[in-house]
Amino acid sequence: MIKIGFVYFSNTDVTGQLVKAAYTELNNQEVSSVSHQILGSEIVEGRFINPGLIDKLKTCDAIIFGSPTYMGNVAAQFKAFADATSDFWESQDWSGKFAAGITSGTGLNGDQASTLQYFVTLASQHGMIWVGLDAPFSNTEKGVNRLGCQLGVTSHSLDGRVHETDIKSSKYLAQRVFDIVQKFKSRT
Repeated sequence: MIKIGFVYFSNTDVTGQLVKAAYTELNNQEVSSVSHQILGSEIVEGRFINPGLIDKLKTCDAIIFGSPTYMGNVAAQFKAFADATSDFWESQDWSGKFAAGITSGTGLNGDQASTLQYFVTLASQHGMIWVGLDAPFSNTEKGVNRLGCQLGVTSHSLDGRVHETDIKSSKYLAQRVFDIVQKFKSRT
C-alpha cells in the first residue's frame, strides 16, 4: 500500500485548508496517509521535537510539505521542523521518497515560489525526488495552477478564504503524487 505523509504549519488556516483538500483527495485511493500540523508546543527552545512523527514520515513513500510564505520563505515553525530533520540527513533516511509542496500568501506575488524552492532544497538535501505541477496556468482543461507556479501549489488570500482553483490545485497535486508513486512502485 502507498503511504503519503503531509506535514505543515498553518496560522490562518489557508495553508491548512489546502493541505486538508490534498489529504482528503486521497481518501478514495488505496493509500495510507499521515497528516500532521506543526504545533508551537512541539518547538522547545527553538527545536522541533516529535520523534513519533519523524518515525512515521520515514515509512512514507512521499511527503507533501506545507507552509504559508512569511517574509519570502517558510514560517519559522516549519523551519524548526526542517532543521530537526538534519538529525537523520547524513543517513539519508528519506532518500528515494517523493516530495511536493503547498504554500499560501497574502500578496498576489508574495514570493511564494521562494517557499516552494526552499521545499525543493530540503527535499534535495534528503535525496528526495520532487514532484511539481504539470499544468501551466493557461491550461483550461485541467483548471488548476491559477497563479502559474510549476513548482507546486501557490495560493493567494487576503481574507482567509481559499480560492476554489487553489483547492482544486491541491487536490490535483495530491493525485499526481499518488499516481507517480504508484507507477514507480509498479516498476520496482
